[in-house]
Amino acid sequence: MSGELSFHGVFVSALLVWALVALGLSVLIRRVLRAVHFYRWVWHPALFDLSLFVILWCAVTALAFHAPLP
Repeated sequence: MSGELSFHGVFVSALLVWALVALGLSVLIRRVLRAVHFYRWVWHPALFDLSLFVILWCAVTALAFHAPLP
């Protein structure tokens, strides 16, 4: 995995791309958790959301790093 991705000649940091992917996944998971009323069991919802995002960002980055290149 290289440090940058090229989108039509513009180089973008790979970590930014993986952060956007993790943000999208985080939004979907938070909607599901809110629909099943999971947040009534969480002490600090904002801290939980931040932790969820960081865990997803690490997971997406690790998967991208270990994925075979085309």
